[in-house]
Amino acid sequence: MAERDKLILHRRSLLGVLATGGVAVAAAAAHATAHASPAAESRTDKAKARYHVTDDIKAYYRVNRYPARKE
Repeated sequence: MAERDKLILHRRSLLGVLATGGVAVAAAAAHATAHASPAAESRTDKAKARYHVTDDIKAYYRVNRYPARKE
């Protein structure tokens, strides 16, 4: 019976270590994302156009267009 108690104790301690490690990793990830500073952009970078109509975008709109209504 004593061996079984030791085995249960080891399992419980392992689960405790895993839970504590998971919490620590989650806290570190949250801290890293909260304090990540974005790269500084100049005024011209902020003002430039970022949306470019390419052939892929034209094809997407063509394929996903609703059919014309017949009235």
